[in-house]
Amino acid sequence: MGLVLFGLTGGLGSGKSTVAARFRAQGLPVIDADALARDVVAEGTEGLGEVVRALGPEVLLPDGSLDRARVAAMVFDDPGKRRQLNAIVHPRIAALLLERAAALEARGEPLACYEAALLVENGVADAFRPLVVVAVPEAIQIARAMARDGATAEQVRARLDAQLPLASKVAVADHVIDNAGDRAATERQADEVLASIRVKFGGGAERAGR
Repeated sequence: MGLVLFGLTGGLGSGKSTVAARFRAQGLPVIDADALARDVVAEGTEGLGEVVRALGPEVLLPDGSLDRARVAAMVFDDPGKRRQLNAIVHPRIAALLLERAAALEARGEPLACYEAALLVENGVADAFRPLVVVAVPEAIQIARAMARDGATAEQVRARLDAQLPLASKVAVADHVIDNAGDRAATERQADEVLASIRVKFGGGAERAGR
C-alpha cells in the first residue's frame, strides 16, 4: 500500500492551520497548499514569469517577488483575470504536490495530510479521502478574520461570500473538528481524528515525534 494523502480543509478563519500544526506536532507530514502556491511563483520561476506576462509588471514588488496582495485584489472582482491566474498556477501546484507526495512515499511515510482551502470548491475532495473539515460558526469566522487580517466586517463577509459555505463542506466531510472552543479542545479533537485515521490507514502513533 502506498502513501495515503488525506485532505484537511475549512473556511476563512475556521482554524485549519491550527489543526495542521497539531498534526505536525504528532509527527504527521503536512503538505500546505499555500506554501506550494508560493513556491510555484517564487522569484526566478517560470510560473512567476507567466503571471507577470498575464497580469502586468505591476504585480511585482521592488525586490522582484510577487505582490500577492495586489494579485488577489486584481483577480477578486475580475473572473477573466482569475481564470488566467488559475490556469497558470493550478497545474504547477498539482505537479509540485505530486512531487512532494512522491518524496514522502519514497522515504517510507504511509500517511500524510494535504492542507488546502479549496478542496471542495475545486471538486477534488474525493481524491483526498478521508476529508477532515474544521468548522466554526460564521460569527466566529468573521471575528477571527478581522482580528488576524485587520479587515473590516464588510471585507471579511465579501471574502466569505466568495467561498463555499462551511456547512456545504461539513456535509461532505468524513471527520469534522469543531473549533468554536479553546485551543486545547480543538487539539483534543485533532488528536482523536488523527488516531482514527492512523488506525485505518497506517502511520501509527509510534511515529509521532519522529
